[in-house]
Amino acid sequence: MKLLGKKGASAKITRRAFLKKVGAAAACATLAFSLVGCSSGTSSSSAGSSASADIDYSDWDAVVEAAKGQTVTWYGWGGSEPRNTWIETELAPALKEKYDITLELVGMDINDILTQLSGDKQANVSEGTIDFIWINGENFYTAKENGYLWGPFTDYLPNFNDYIDAESPEVAYDFGSPTEGYEAPYGKTQMEMWVNSEVVPNPPTTVEEFKAFCEANPGKVTYPQPGDFTGTAFISCLIAGVIGDDEFEKLSMMENPTPEEVKAIIEPGLEYLRSLNPSLWNGGATFPADSTTLSTMYADGEVIMNMGYGDPQALVDDGALPATTKPFIFNTGTVGNSNFMAIAYNAPHKAAALVAINEIESPEMQLQQYEVLGNLTVLDTAKLSAADQAAFANVELGASQLSSSELLSHRVTEAAGPVIPIIEQLWLDEVVGK
Repeated sequence: MKLLGKKGASAKITRRAFLKKVGAAAACATLAFSLVGCSSGTSSSSAGSSASADIDYSDWDAVVEAAKGQTVTWYGWGGSEPRNTWIETELAPALKEKYDITLELVGMDINDILTQLSGDKQANVSEGTIDFIWINGENFYTAKENGYLWGPFTDYLPNFNDYIDAESPEVAYDFGSPTEGYEAPYGKTQMEMWVNSEVVPNPPTTVEEFKAFCEANPGKVTYPQPGDFTGTAFISCLIAGVIGDDEFEKLSMMENPTPEEVKAIIEPGLEYLRSLNPSLWNGGATFPADSTTLSTMYADGEVIMNMGYGDPQALVDDGALPATTKPFIFNTGTVGNSNFMAIAYNAPHKAAALVAINEIESPEMQLQQYEVLGNLTVLDTAKLSAADQAAFANVELGASQLSSSELLSHRVTEAAGPVIPIIEQLWLDEVVGK
């Protein structure tokens, strides 16, 4: 496998920067194009290569045969070394051995991926260089709105049909946008916080305790500026803890929200965030620009708490964090979402992309992701064999890892894509420096 790392862009995924590029008007979930027919699987906006145009994608044996010998590109954030290593050492060899497919992982910021697809679209490029993409949230519904994606395709995938609950809200919707078969999930993640237990033996478990924790450690706690993916998710956890998850989850289904409507729901949370500022790093006048900056501050001891999607076990195993690192969540829950894969409208190797996505959704690969990366499975475990269910249940967790049952029982659905920029702007206008 060819592993390119981060290509020509930072690893940070910044919603506000992307929306400036593409335009907020694209933030709706209407279908930009459809299939000519389910039996052919050929998008009306791109015929693709002559070879792919002849494939009956509903015939899985034909798809597997067509994929043999192909090199398929997977574009997405390349900033997670544990994830890159798993892809390089486990997924790529399996695809080569089982299907004679070569996987090429291309690390690129999602903004640049969509800019490239936009350029292809404007230039009428029928066969591009991107096959499938790690994509989420408003980036997904913007891509679908603009016709950058091929599909629907999930009905072609045996593992999706056999093991995934397509009606589950976390499969059927991505940040409130209907997926409609244009995305396939590959892992669930959830916000967690962590501390060095030798420094913080009793981390806070409620928003009230978190405020007291900040007051007891003035200047030693902060969070990334919302607009950064992690910063927005963290303030969402705090707001949900203040207003309640039922009230917060109203935000997950808002299609055309106004700032006034969103503010009416989250105002108590904004007031809570303002109340934290005097105790935060730099008095809440400024915040770290992104999660990478906060991680550096945490590693240097400048702050005593860090956070992110997923647990810190891989960082502990790599020696980046001490063995005394302990994760925690709030009793009121933390936000979670599913990671998805989509296929570019002009993907040159659609058959290989389908086979690769199907393999990622196999019980074997889902179990490996849970064991190695701590990714919660997207599979409906009730649909698994008894042996596979036992394998998931018997995964030995690390000391810096929370169980899937604890996480899923404290899971809050994230706000819909159109709501998120409003929350970020309200924070910018009414919290920072206040």
